[in-house]
Amino acid sequence: MHRGWVNLKAAVAGREDKAILEECERGEDHAKKEYAEALQETLPENIRAIVQRQYDGVLRNHDQIKALRDQHRASA
Repeated sequence: MHRGWVNLKAAVAGREDKAILEECERGEDHAKKEYAEALQETLPENIRAIVQRQYDGVLRNHDQIKALRDQHRASA
């Protein structure tokens, strides 16, 4: 849902790269926190494996967004 909001905001806001990257990073930070908290819970192993796989994806996405943000800042 957050990514949908970012897409809508980008279309309306004239696609300012810095603002989009910052909003994406904020969303990924939130997702990272929620998944980390979920993994602290007692979960059935099959559910834990799914949540862990999704969390790993969130970490990759977060790192990619952060790298893009840093690259954009360096070129500005």
